[in-house]
Amino acid sequence: MILIGENIQILAKVVSNALKERDEKPLQELASKQAKAGADYIDLNVGPARKDPDIMKWLAGVIQEVVKKPLSLDTTNPVAMEAGLSVCKIPPLINSASGKQESKDKMLPLAAKYNCDVVLSVLIDAGIPTDSSSRAEAIMESVAYANEIGIPNERIWVDPIMMPISVDQPQVVELFEFMKILQDICPGAKSTLGLSNLSNGAPEHLRGTLNRICLAMLDRYSCFSAIVDSFDEELVKLAKGQLPEIQNLIYRAMDEEVDTSNLPKKETDIVKTVNVLMGRSLYSHSWLET
Repeated sequence: MILIGENIQILAKVVSNALKERDEKPLQELASKQAKAGADYIDLNVGPARKDPDIMKWLAGVIQEVVKKPLSLDTTNPVAMEAGLSVCKIPPLINSASGKQESKDKMLPLAAKYNCDVVLSVLIDAGIPTDSSSRAEAIMESVAYANEIGIPNERIWVDPIMMPISVDQPQVVELFEFMKILQDICPGAKSTLGLSNLSNGAPEHLRGTLNRICLAMLDRYSCFSAIVDSFDEELVKLAKGQLPEIQNLIYRAMDEEVDTSNLPKKETDIVKTVNVLMGRSLYSHSWLET
């Protein structure tokens, strides 16, 4: 699975301060560490960048001085996006466009203009679709529009939008169902999502458990990529196929009821987490204790 490192994002204090002060050192260190940890793309999340749309151009420039990885340019501001696109040495990923009319008018054309890949989410003007069929309907319309302006399916990375399990548990299963049908409705398109959204609101020490196991489950559904915490070593190993025993247990738990009475705690926790993500058990912050 392709991993997009999420660790340069404006909500992090060290990042926001460095951007504000145009201090490249901490940002370059973060990018270098992510590349070394196994990230295939480096996401540069500058938010809306309303006051300073040139910030993306500066950031893309300084990151490319130390990392020879493709960048994922992450902003809702099309002016900032184009500024960043103009200096990319390796074809980047636009992260992201959506089915909202404003994004169709201003963000999607940039993917056609710069001949680069684009993340296209299921978000539409009416909001985020809540089930697999409405996700499918939304993305098919957006993909058709993208095709019309010269963006083929092969350059589109579909984002079904992962919601926090603590807010809406059934949406996790609906997302899995959507992943199963994506190639039928959008042949050749890739897939991606913001994995850490899943565990937003969960206890901090348990977020990694949710993220890692969900990632392995998504891999079984042929998810092409995910935006992840590059510094979660176990997650990166799972994504790279380096923990086959854990992966096989996850797959087994997806397919059948697993007796946990004689399993070690870590394996028991894996099975319990699979059951929560599959909707067989209700989510609570103490799902591993029940």
